Amino acid sequence: MQSEKKTAIVVGAGVVGVATAIWLQRRGLNVLLIDREGPAAGASFGNAGLLASSAVVPVTEPSLPFKMPGMILSADKPVFLRWPHLPKAMPFFLRTLQMCTRHKTEDIAAALAGVISDSLEQHQALAEGTGAEDFVVPCEYLYAYKSRSDFEASSFGFGLRRKHGFAWQELEGGELHRREPALAPELTFGITFPDHGYIRDPGRYVEALAAHFTALGGRLVTADVSDIARENGRVTGVRAGGDMFACEACVLAAGIWSGPLARSLGMRVPMESERGYHLEIEAPEEKLKGPVMIAAGQFVATPMTGRIRLAGVVEFGGLEAPPDEKIFDFIRRVGKAALPDLPWRESGQWMGHRPAPADSIPLIGEFPAARGVYAAFGHHHLGLTGSAKTGRIVADLIAGHTPNIDLTPYRPDRP
Repeated sequence: MQSEKKTAIVVGAGVVGVATAIWLQRRGLNVLLIDREGPAAGASFGNAGLLASSAVVPVTEPSLPFKMPGMILSADKPVFLRWPHLPKAMPFFLRTLQMCTRHKTEDIAAALAGVISDSLEQHQALAEGTGAEDFVVPCEYLYAYKSRSDFEASSFGFGLRRKHGFAWQELEGGELHRREPALAPELTFGITFPDHGYIRDPGRYVEALAAHFTALGGRLVTADVSDIARENGRVTGVRAGGDMFACEACVLAAGIWSGPLARSLGMRVPMESERGYHLEIEAPEEKLKGPVMIAAGQFVATPMTGRIRLAGVVEFGGLEAPPDEKIFDFIRRVGKAALPDLPWRESGQWMGHRPAPADSIPLIGEFPAARGVYAAFGHHHLGLTGSAKTGRIVADLIAGHTPNIDLTPYRPDRP
């Protein structure tokens, strides 16, 4: 069957799914996009908006086993755990700790670099001609620290960034505040990465991409996917909302909700929800010159249209628990300390679920036990950053092209 006659179904209309749908459409396929709520309903709406090309350092760095107890138990650290969820999450945590060796961390960093290191260029290519171009903003990416010694404490991670070609400029006191006047005087040291980018409104960006997809003939269905049909080990269709939709290829791009569908195909994925939070402050975009990582709180402040979004934090608490108000209080407290001159008129808050595999590497590629079904999920907190390239890779695989990347580290059936 010629690729231009093939029908592909993408499950999930977040940024990864929409990017995949557009690249499939550009490869000449008939494409159906299915989501239970519609475009950008989850983490694709609430993320920090950052195209974090240099974020190749996984959470599984060698120091994690020593840091984790203090991070969880301290009210001043950006990691939170709901203790009733601990028994269910324990197998995931134990598997994650197995990844915390220098060798494995370096391998994971290399895998992440393969998907995210050119994220600005990938999003510019994705958005070209869609009407979403203006949402993609080239920028520098600034890290702000209380002191040089705080920066030097992260030398292992910055060594990994250097190894993968990322350079930075150091900014002392006055130079830092000339670069970003909104920062508190207590922040005295910074570094800045060139050639990064951000999305000035992630939700509207994904909606604009989805509108372009449907304007060119793509079909969007709002329904729950309940089954992926197979015959002789190959996908034949997707059941959603009581209807069966025939296809020759299917992409799972539903974030954390891809897990149950993967299990139905015989694939168990060690994955937890890394619950993320944001607060938004009413403010002119010019109040910040670009995205800033506030290292002490491990959150990013990003200028967006008419507001500034403070996003980040990690909480492990499963899929059912409501947002925890003390986490919003944490963001508010560290945000006010770092950016005291903002007006601090809050305009919104959000909590959502980021799909976190135990080894921090996204799942990209065909399921061995279900030919024609492809994984495109598990990007941790880098879903927006890695979405455009992931979508292109999967579209190439389905269209019969060989991607210019070794996909072994991303295999859905990796040990």
